[in-house]
Amino acid sequence: MINKEQSSFHNRLLQHDLEKNYSGRQGNDHSSSITSFPVLQRTAEEKILNSDRLTLERQKLTVCPIIDGEDHLRLLNFQHNFITRIQNISNLQHLVFLDLYDNQIEEISGLSTLRSLRVLLLGKNRLKKISNLENLKNLDVLDLHGNQITKIENINHLGELRVLNLARNLLTIVDNINGLDSLTELNLRHNQKDVDTLPCLQRLFLSFNNISSFEDILCLADSSSLSDITLDGNPIAQETWYKHTVLHHMMQLRQLDMKRITEEERRMASVAVRKEEERKRESHKQTLLKEKKRLTICNIARQWEIQQNRVALVGSLNTNKDNEPCQINGSAAYVFPEESRSLDTLLSSAVQGLSVLESHLVEVEGDTLYLYGSGALECLDRNWSVQTAAAVVTVSFMFMEFDEIVQVLTKLKTKFPNSVHLKFKETNLVALQQFNALAQVNRIEQLTVDPQGNPVVSFTLWKYYVLFRLNHFNLQKINGIEVTQNDIVMAERLFGILAYVASSELPHYRMLPLLGESRRKQFHYLLEGKGKKSGIGNEEGSDNRAGGESTARATLNYSTKDFHMEKLEEIKGRRTLCQTYVENLVKEAADINLKNESLQKLWPQMFIELVRDAVVEIRNKNSYMKLCLQRIADQKE
Repeated sequence: MINKEQSSFHNRLLQHDLEKNYSGRQGNDHSSSITSFPVLQRTAEEKILNSDRLTLERQKLTVCPIIDGEDHLRLLNFQHNFITRIQNISNLQHLVFLDLYDNQIEEISGLSTLRSLRVLLLGKNRLKKISNLENLKNLDVLDLHGNQITKIENINHLGELRVLNLARNLLTIVDNINGLDSLTELNLRHNQKDVDTLPCLQRLFLSFNNISSFEDILCLADSSSLSDITLDGNPIAQETWYKHTVLHHMMQLRQLDMKRITEEERRMASVAVRKEEERKRESHKQTLLKEKKRLTICNIARQWEIQQNRVALVGSLNTNKDNEPCQINGSAAYVFPEESRSLDTLLSSAVQGLSVLESHLVEVEGDTLYLYGSGALECLDRNWSVQTAAAVVTVSFMFMEFDEIVQVLTKLKTKFPNSVHLKFKETNLVALQQFNALAQVNRIEQLTVDPQGNPVVSFTLWKYYVLFRLNHFNLQKINGIEVTQNDIVMAERLFGILAYVASSELPHYRMLPLLGESRRKQFHYLLEGKGKKSGIGNEEGSDNRAGGESTARATLNYSTKDFHMEKLEEIKGRRTLCQTYVENLVKEAADINLKNESLQKLWPQMFIELVRDAVVEIRNKNSYMKLCLQRIADQKE
């Protein structure tokens, strides 16, 4: 095989040689009345590149050139030229494939020696007759479409013929095809064999002709004279819609399969066909909706993948400052891979003709609510009908962050009270502590975590942790596998000490918000020392019997990244407030101390002056009393 540039260059070389040889022969034989032909001789290199094939299409040839030294050729192509006669190829006795499509040939000739020929393509020429094929008994494909043939003839001996194309000719009758025992494909489209050429046709017998599609006989509906037709013995007659469809399209019929047609049958046929058409329209509508759904999910998955790759790239770039490829999912990739652009192109072309795709999808199918994309979580705020909400047993989350799901888990309690099965796929479940958030749900009997997009499933003990943390739900199945009593015991052994340590190390003020009102009273009772260890054991047991989670397990909670950041901001604000308050207290205390020190220094002198002033005032008793009385009078005024 050679590439397109080599092929084009090769053809230019052939054209140059043809023109040179043709002009040379014309110059030498200018005075001769005998028709001259161009001589084609390929170089050794050209023969090596295409040893058994020769392509001379679109070379503006009017005659077949003389081909020297090419007796081994198996494929010869003369497409799109102006050749009027087949000649100068009788020496190519090993030829298997001969293509003369789109020329001006008026007669089949010059092929008697090509006994090995299996494919003969003479479409779009000027043939008016099928002839001179007697020696081509090995012929497998014969293409004569787009000619002016009026009759099928001279092909009965072609016992090996498998494909016969007579489309777009002038055939008026299909006969003379006996002997074509190997024929598997016969193309008679766009001929003149339709009923328009048979205006007097009244009875037509087509029994046992292997007619399998109504499209094959649809042209008969245009015949106004046809009154009796038989189609029994054909595959089409076994179809349930057979009689109704035929009667609907051939209203002029009086008999079908030798049975008279009644008016009631016509009416029933019309009704049945209308129903069938409505069914097909509805089916087509459902098909379009399914296709739109499929493409929408593909779009959501693509956006999710782009988002995950972007997050992975940012994380990798933060740790990898060199200009090296970043590792994503174990393979090297760059920030803008070509695969993403090609996927965008493919998706855009695939959705042409459909409405604009959404970035999320909400669907209730049976007893399952499917949520695709983070935007679908907003649907939980809808006003769901009581019947629909009660029917939802399974909730499936796909292509969204688990931290976003955590924020709406409490809504599942009120919106879908009968939901007992949660499914997670492509939700970024990466840590065991994320399962703590599921304790917010009202009830869970089954949990399904798909390995795709949830790395936590690769942890050996993840199922045991789920059983331990969600023990109060009495889970029945995890990933479709029944939970046994041994699994529950093993989960308690593995993680029981973890809950004990977490609860014992947690400050009381942080533990109280995790408990309900009744649980707080029990906890206060334990703190007073009345319960001791036995009390704790009884409390655990009563909780489990009541179907609630234990105090120890409640301490194993989960905070989303956003919630954690909010808490950090809140703590930071409190720290700043406390620091400012303490600084003000210190400053005020320092000022008071400074004033006190100054007072201690000034107090002896101040005391002496106070005593002296008092002695001076009371030295004259009468004057002092008058002064006091005057002050009292002034105050009253």
